[in-house]
Amino acid sequence: MPATPTRPRHEPLVVAFVPGVTPGKWERIWRERRPPGRLELTPLNQDAALKALADGTAHMALVRDTSPDDDRHAIELYREAPVVVAPKGSLPASLDSLTRADLAGLDDLALLDVDLLGGSGLDAIELVAANVGVAVMPQSVARAHSRKDVVARPLTDGLETRVSLVWPIVGAHPLVDEFIGIVRGRTANSSR
Repeated sequence: MPATPTRPRHEPLVVAFVPGVTPGKWERIWRERRPPGRLELTPLNQDAALKALADGTAHMALVRDTSPDDDRHAIELYREAPVVVAPKGSLPASLDSLTRADLAGLDDLALLDVDLLGGSGLDAIELVAANVGVAVMPQSVARAHSRKDVVARPLTDGLETRVSLVWPIVGAHPLVDEFIGIVRGRTANSSR
């Protein structure tokens, strides 16, 4: 079996992250602990983050709804509640929360597919603001792209999304364990 090439510890650990995920807390802890290497955070949409992980331009990625497979490890970090983003002044905007049945009854507004619009949520929110329809997305994505002309309401019976940290099984960066410890809340003095 060929040996897996090792990466130098001085090479920056590149972590891609998708819209709505905010890795700032983990970056701050990284800087406080000063592991022997730099951390670079790269914002990408879901497809680009997974591609960067596959081609090695990212060493880890914070993505949605990804499970472990033959090529990568995955640790679920948290779950996000879905919201409906609607134009201000519309019927959905006047409700405190919505259900999927409420959405089916919206004959005058289209249900926009966020994944087909690039997955970042920004294009969908712009269409919602133009009164083209409503969109369902994770609450953090709606918050990241909030505008004064749209509102977000909880979708009480919608499916939650999982945010996971993923990295390759083969050829992992030597600082992967340091970052995993940080996102899992280990203290600087705790042992694995």
